[in-house]
Amino acid sequence: MTFNIYPATQEEVKLIDNKIDEFNKNQAPFTQEQVVIPKNYVIKDDGKIIAGIKADIYYWGILYIGVLFVDEDQRGRQLGSALLRKVENEAKTMGATLAHLDTFDYQAKDFYLRQGYEVFGVLEDCPVGHNRYYLKKKL
Repeated sequence: MTFNIYPATQEEVKLIDNKIDEFNKNQAPFTQEQVVIPKNYVIKDDGKIIAGIKADIYYWGILYIGVLFVDEDQRGRQLGSALLRKVENEAKTMGATLAHLDTFDYQAKDFYLRQGYEVFGVLEDCPVGHNRYYLKKKL
């Protein structure tokens, strides 16, 4: 069998997304209408952003933490914990029962473990010499 592989256009990417969404709906019906409900917050000091979180609640009411960052000179002040609690609590009020994220060994794995997350997967040598950790938490 021979076939050609082509670069996808933006419209074709949308079509691919729609096809997998339709397949997924038939396997596990979506429990919310919107695909993504963003939950993004920042903490400022004198107008300067010193910490922030970017999170989404997606189909089935699952919270995904995409980014959580605290300036190095602000760490240890519980800013990250406060931001994480904020989005977790909001997600729970919306019916979410699960949160997940990924982090590297040189980032915040131990921080997330202290927040009640548990490792469910490791991608070794990603990048070479480091590990990428996948964590989850029941809300």
